[in-house]
Amino acid sequence: MNSKLQYDLDNFENILEKAKQQGIDFLNNLETIPTSNKNVIDPKRDLNELGLGSEEALSEFKERLVPLLVSSPGPRYWGFVTGGSTPASIVGDWLASVYDQNTQSVTSQGGNSALIEFETINLLLQLLELPDSFLGGFVTGATMSNFTSLAVARQWFGKQFGKDFAKNGISETINILTATPHSSSIKSLSMLGIGSQNYTVVKTIEGNREALDIADLEEKIKALNGKPFILISSAGTVNTADFDDFEAIAELKEKYNFWWHIDGAFGGFAAVSEKYKHYVKGWEGADSITIDCHKWLNVPYESAFYLIKKEHVNLQIETFQNSNAPYLGNPLENFNYLNVVPENSRRLRALPVWFSLVAYGKEGFCDIIEKSILLALHFANALVDDGRFELLAPIRLNNVCFTLKGDENQEKAGAFLTKLNDTGKIFMTPTVYQNKKGIRASFVNWRTNEEDIRIVIEEMKTILEDL
Repeated sequence: MNSKLQYDLDNFENILEKAKQQGIDFLNNLETIPTSNKNVIDPKRDLNELGLGSEEALSEFKERLVPLLVSSPGPRYWGFVTGGSTPASIVGDWLASVYDQNTQSVTSQGGNSALIEFETINLLLQLLELPDSFLGGFVTGATMSNFTSLAVARQWFGKQFGKDFAKNGISETINILTATPHSSSIKSLSMLGIGSQNYTVVKTIEGNREALDIADLEEKIKALNGKPFILISSAGTVNTADFDDFEAIAELKEKYNFWWHIDGAFGGFAAVSEKYKHYVKGWEGADSITIDCHKWLNVPYESAFYLIKKEHVNLQIETFQNSNAPYLGNPLENFNYLNVVPENSRRLRALPVWFSLVAYGKEGFCDIIEKSILLALHFANALVDDGRFELLAPIRLNNVCFTLKGDENQEKAGAFLTKLNDTGKIFMTPTVYQNKKGIRASFVNWRTNEEDIRIVIEEMKTILEDL
């Protein structure tokens, strides 16, 4: 064995202890670590011929690379709808690396860790109060969840014409209807060969809304003259957390032939709260649903899951099966995740979620969700009370979309946000809403509290005075 590897093996426990301590130091100091920085390195580092060993590599990482990292798991990182990582989820993530499973099978001599994934999906269905008529699995994020769902929708569309798009390619124009899709759904259309511009925009409800107008949706359905289509709807739009009317869509599904996909990356978690579950009433009628775990579920990054109705499992297998690998057996008789998702190589991504759900239960996540929404309302009220900001939309859930008050200040909005983020005390993202330059703050992190809002408001006042 290589001498460096042998040393690391002999000192494995001590090395892991040092790595653990470095991680704890980071997590214990999230309040003081900047949320934004401009540190850079020269990435053209020479590869060491003999290697340094893990301890010296850890030292170099701490000295050279850690300054690049920001407190994205911290309480004032409000950009990109980013959750932190709860203690239980970190335990699960670390152990997923330690056990290092290739999570595929439920009935194999080579390991059946996919049963853990099955159980985790079952727990999630209970958390979201969805029926077990859905088959689910874990992917890297909402983009791949949307991709997986829409890929099966594409196969469904082809079948309406007696065609197999997975085998023979797309040979019909695929009709897509949507109102305010997330960019990841549009990206998925591009990757699926449908085309990122090949969709029909449904009008939104009047009165500062992003939800689709049901009347206009039905008019566009009628214009298709009975042709099938795919509907991409929203459970929480990215700017204002608006929701489409799922009960009304469910009624349309009884009249017309379409695949109904819901992007509920973060908004789907409204189902966990008695106060907000009305937003998703009727969503169990969808054919597929996207949910992101590294947002409101507060697990480490690269974690999302799809839910697709079990009745579509044949379409899912046709889309993703490894058809030239006979050693895998019949994909229906011998379930294997590599036949129903894009990736053939899959770590045990379900484990951080399993730990989280078992550790904190429904009440724990209900507390996180309801607290996040209260904090969003608190922040919005503080902006209004200041008088120099205006809300671009009402607070429906956990997103606060706002800008500097007055049209004359529109050109200052970008500079204001840049200066604010440069303080390293807070990170928010820019946006454009109804042709106005705005700022978006997303409350999903389990650590965030009212003191964080006070700190941010004070920083905002200081920046405004400087401008």
